[in-house]
Amino acid sequence: MNFKESKAIYLQIAERICDEILLLQYKEEERIPSVREYAAIVEVNANTVMRSFDYLQIQCIIYNKRGIGYFVAPGARELILSLRRDAFLKEEIAYFFKQLYMLDISIDEIGGMFGEFIKKQHRKNEL
Repeated sequence: MNFKESKAIYLQIAERICDEILLLQYKEEERIPSVREYAAIVEVNANTVMRSFDYLQIQCIIYNKRGIGYFVAPGARELILSLRRDAFLKEEIAYFFKQLYMLDISIDEIGGMFGEFIKKQHRKNEL
């Protein structure tokens, strides 16, 4: 996994796990890879992944069944969607609109591009 310098690695890993939950790679009440398994997947120290799991557990996204592993919490997908929508609308949308305005990009252009993006996503999911 390629990491950004501007954000803590454990938070980037937590975001990736949330992405995987949103994309239904891990469903509610389903076991996720162990700390060691996930550390191997993203090629980081297991302590970093443990920090990510702790963070997600505090956020009520995952929970631990002692001796069995970590599982996606009930309602996790909806919680992630809610948190991300709020963050996007509060933090990113104003910058996005400013860029559209400054670069003279129309909503019609964005709509077409978004439509193409959705088609590509559907094709990926069908494979």
